[in-house]
Amino acid sequence: MTDAPLAMGRKLLIAGGLLSSLAALLHIAIIFGGADWYRFFGAGEDMARMAEKGWLYPKLMTIGISAMLFIWAWIAFAGAGLVRKPPLLRTGLVIISSVYLLRGLILFPMLIFIPDDVSSFVVWSSLIVLVYGLCYTVGTWRAWPNLS
Repeated sequence: MTDAPLAMGRKLLIAGGLLSSLAALLHIAIIFGGADWYRFFGAGEDMARMAEKGWLYPKLMTIGISAMLFIWAWIAFAGAGLVRKPPLLRTGLVIISSVYLLRGLILFPMLIFIPDDVSSFVVWSSLIVLVYGLCYTVGTWRAWPNLS
């Protein structure tokens, strides 16, 4: 049964990689969805207006975010043993876990200190990202012995 934590870590890292891939694909879809999609997914009115005017900035920013999310998925899949391991795999997984957790947990101080700024988008996106962070964090912790 000593392999059970490793198996759980592997499954959670695969889940994290799939979630990051899904988020990356969603960002690509937003580009094609246009200004209304930028608004719906919380990019802000400025980004939506720039998209309406055909500016390149929203597309480049969204492509950059999508590329980063695909890289994060690759790192999760590498931690699960599905693809080639990048250098500093453990470091990468810890950083990604931290970013996702911090992004998700920011909801709670916002609810306390600036509740008027907390939209429904902030709530549901924070909770979703918190799940991502938990997959990466617990997956990394459980798979740690195999990540070197």
